[in-house]
Amino acid sequence: MIGLSNNNKILILGAGLMQKPAILAAKHLGFKAIVVDANKNAVAVPSADEFFPVDLKDRSALLELAKKLNEKGELKGVFTAGTDFSASVSFVAENLGLPAHSFEAALNASDKVRMRACFEKSGVPSPKFQELSENQICANLCKTEDYPKVVKPCDNMGGRGCRLIRNQNEFLPAVTNAIQNSRSHRAIFEDYMEGAEFSIDSIVYNGTLTITGFADRHIFYPPYFIEMGHSLPSKADLKIKNELIATFALGIKALGLTCGVAKADIKYTKNGPMIGEIAARLSGGYMSGWTFPYASGMNLTEEAMKIAVGKEPDYLLSNRVSLPWQPHESVKGKKQPFELYEITSTLVSAERAWLSIPGKVSKIYGLSEVKQIYGVRDVLPRSKEGDSVNFPRNNVEKCGNIIAVGINHEQAYKSAEEAVSEIVLRLEPNNPQTEAFLSGRCEIDEEGFPVSAFTFCPNKENSITVGEGTKIPAKAKVIDFLPESLIPLADSLKDWNHRTLRKTLEKFDEICPEHGELDGKSFWQAVLRGGIQGALYVADNINNV
Repeated sequence: MIGLSNNNKILILGAGLMQKPAILAAKHLGFKAIVVDANKNAVAVPSADEFFPVDLKDRSALLELAKKLNEKGELKGVFTAGTDFSASVSFVAENLGLPAHSFEAALNASDKVRMRACFEKSGVPSPKFQELSENQICANLCKTEDYPKVVKPCDNMGGRGCRLIRNQNEFLPAVTNAIQNSRSHRAIFEDYMEGAEFSIDSIVYNGTLTITGFADRHIFYPPYFIEMGHSLPSKADLKIKNELIATFALGIKALGLTCGVAKADIKYTKNGPMIGEIAARLSGGYMSGWTFPYASGMNLTEEAMKIAVGKEPDYLLSNRVSLPWQPHESVKGKKQPFELYEITSTLVSAERAWLSIPGKVSKIYGLSEVKQIYGVRDVLPRSKEGDSVNFPRNNVEKCGNIIAVGINHEQAYKSAEEAVSEIVLRLEPNNPQTEAFLSGRCEIDEEGFPVSAFTFCPNKENSITVGEGTKIPAKAKVIDFLPESLIPLADSLKDWNHRTLRKTLEKFDEICPEHGELDGKSFWQAVLRGGIQGALYVADNINNV
């Protein structure tokens, strides 16, 4: 083990689930895991050797603590993964002479306006942008803009406050929300990039850039950008992949990142690669700590942590393969900033999320059973019985995640999506939020959101008459009363959680055999709008009378 003394320590920022792999990596490498988080009840606190309740934004407090930990020279590194606080890591490390990206570079990678300015100065493809602050919010600002646009907080993650602006009516509420979700009360207003989206993890070390994960991102539900999963390795064409990596390398160079890790959200547009963002940390969303290690066999967190304590990432160096420098024509002529390498994957990992319509959870079905599905490695619920849930407007509001592994994409996808389809969140009856959702109500600045579970007919008037004038007898199997117009679509229509219409009805009959008499129109409209949750909600309201 690398930590030669039992007293050698690593300071780890964050005690959430995304930081648990870092805590375990520190211990496996022979260090004491000293963990800090503002939340003393965070899920990974029990895994720490020592825990201190410190706000990760408070760099002075973090440095003061680090100096105390290092009084005998025993603090060997500072580390985070899956948080917004890589700049806090670099601030502490730079002041103590520990390995890390420079503080200036970490700031470039933490603030989206600084980031875009670095890209613009270096000619790295990224959207045109404008910074907005509280005193710049005015309806007149958007009148001359071409839509769609995107607004984001300058300094937040998880999609909080990030959305598409499709017209002038959406501008003011969207920008206001973005600024409210920013720690510095600033937003970035930028061009929308149309194209396939990818996540890239990497290690930057001694003038080399090693790709340690290249995944397809599955983004849905405009005007928001909800990642319903990622798949690793990517299915992208090799030429496109190499062009994306070359642009990523130029972006890392533009930000000044030299020692540690870097991750990107990047798109391939009609004009070639364009960078959404680059962060000076390992990715969250289960990629760096779960899906990539499953697919490649490499513990990415451990290799990154070795750099943070001044040691060689030996597994990384002995298992990487060389990559060609193949830039897109938009950046041809740019000098290759790093020697390029990759850690390849022999298996496929598929991470998929499940979500809920608005309401309060009364019961959850399937969490134990799906662990038995072939290929499923992890079942990671975020919501529990008694929790209030919502249709997600950011990536924190999803209800849970499945991770499955297979020998090919088809097998991994099938296992993950089958598992998601078996999990059902039953909601309490008589809930105004659930009622509003099932009625199809939407805000003026969210036209078309949230989308219905099943959209089977482009003619809305025909859709809302399904089941009109019919009844489903008490205790009858509802699948036997499937309206004629839906029968041909029973196995092709799928909801947000990969359930077919047929499976939805079979699940209802399994979960709720003792239902009362159901009004056909109300029931089928609830199914089409809210899937099995809508169906159960209607039945439970009747049974609750």
